[in-house]
Amino acid sequence: MKNLVLKIFPEIKKIEDDNLKEKTINTWIKAIDENNWSEKDLNDMPFTLLIENAKISIIEHTRGVTNTAVKIAESLKNSYKDNIKIDFDLLLSGAILHDVGKLYEYKKENGKFVKSELGVIVRHPISGAAIAYGEGLPFEIVHSIVSKRTIETIIIHHADFVNFEPFKYWG
Repeated sequence: MKNLVLKIFPEIKKIEDDNLKEKTINTWIKAIDENNWSEKDLNDMPFTLLIENAKISIIEHTRGVTNTAVKIAESLKNSYKDNIKIDFDLLLSGAILHDVGKLYEYKKENGKFVKSELGVIVRHPISGAAIAYGEGLPFEIVHSIVSKRTIETIIIHHADFVNFEPFKYWG
């Protein structure tokens, strides 16, 4: 399963802290295993249920958010040099995990992705944070799934919306 996670999210390899890298991988593994998702399911799973017939998968979206977040961070570092501190490991892990809770929020019914029973009452940021916490990820990552209180999480939040809004209107 580790090879599958590394295959679908090659950006994980850019995380320098081996402990953080392993916990990021393990969080995705747990979410996949606990919900019995296959690689095909993940590639077919829409990144949102808010856009009817969304063509972008959760994998494409997560990678898009991750890569956008890195580019934003690089641009900020380029512009402001040492006046801004960004932890790229936290940024990468947080971006890769920002929607992991959707594996709990969704289920497949009659070949279609719909809200799961859990997803009706608990949105993906809450379930994602819970699973990340359970896997021993640091609070800097756990909170990045649900709030915007560090530079890394502000970047992830904006990268997420940049990768959502165009599909909402022109999808």
